[in-house]
Amino acid sequence: MTASTAPGVLARRVVAWQQQHGRNHLPWQNTQNPYRVWLSEVMLQQTQVATASGYFNRFVARLPTLQHLADASLDEVLGLWSGLGYYSRARNLHRCAQTVVLQHGGVFPRSAEVLETLPGIGRSTAAAIASLCFGQRVAILDANVKRVVARVVGFDGDLALAAQQRALWDAATALLPSAKDAPQAMARYTQGMMDLGATVCLPKIPLCGVCPLQSDCQAHAQGQPQRYPVRSRRLKRSSQSLWLLWARTSDGAVWLNHRPTPGVWAALHCLPLFDSEAALHAAVPARWQAQLKPLTPFLHVLTHKDLHLHPWRIDLRAPESLGEVDGSWVSAQRWPGLGLPAPIRKLLEQRGA
Repeated sequence: MTASTAPGVLARRVVAWQQQHGRNHLPWQNTQNPYRVWLSEVMLQQTQVATASGYFNRFVARLPTLQHLADASLDEVLGLWSGLGYYSRARNLHRCAQTVVLQHGGVFPRSAEVLETLPGIGRSTAAAIASLCFGQRVAILDANVKRVVARVVGFDGDLALAAQQRALWDAATALLPSAKDAPQAMARYTQGMMDLGATVCLPKIPLCGVCPLQSDCQAHAQGQPQRYPVRSRRLKRSSQSLWLLWARTSDGAVWLNHRPTPGVWAALHCLPLFDSEAALHAAVPARWQAQLKPLTPFLHVLTHKDLHLHPWRIDLRAPESLGEVDGSWVSAQRWPGLGLPAPIRKLLEQRGA
């Protein structure tokens, strides 16, 4: 690189751009509170900003501090998370809060290296907290920032390979503000890189004309920004069929069980699941077989799996044992506040449970 394109110069452009054009209105911004930054980083994994914003506001309204989160029950946390998906994030969030309270006196560690040892906090999330809240000179590399870095430096290594992932981390570190600028610049630089990836350096149609790094971007110079980043191995989609037993009473109570860990919808409350229609019928007591009603099957799409769901409903006057079916009755007042898989919640709410 020439002097005009030294990493410190590029970083200053990002900082100046973020101040004038970046996102500065999101509910987790304009703060150095590590609890709020950490929560937002976890929520934004696999979740769009517009969706995460509403969940974030509801979450911090109920659990405004790390201590509140640590003291909450897992059911309450999963209830607040219900509908966001990837529920291991919520379980790790709860476990991490308790770990910080028990091992760090309720205060987040200030270094990315220590933050990365906490449950559910990976390298990029640790770096985001450390740089945004404590000014540590350390690079983040979430999906959006990977794209920015790979395009700027023309990184054509295959990110399906661990060695190339490490090389991209090195490239991201080389772009950081200089050690002299870092204490004041890191928070805005980190936010700027995230903003560039989310609003300008888009996957399919990047807005190169308004990018502050256009003049030094190798991918733009080559005329093929969509080529970057390179990843050869893609996860294959799979599908699974599940049968749901929806037992309800006249007063709206629902029979739910607690899903095992690991497994689909681990640790959530759910309608009983069966691998086949025959298995569902075999589990229901004989005296109620004639009352079972099939409902319209529907598809629920996960990131790498299609779930074909086949609900069957049975209406009872009052709560009774369902024999061999694992679970218990949950009142109409209580089940809406539990952690439920999104398609189960939608089924119960839209069909008048």
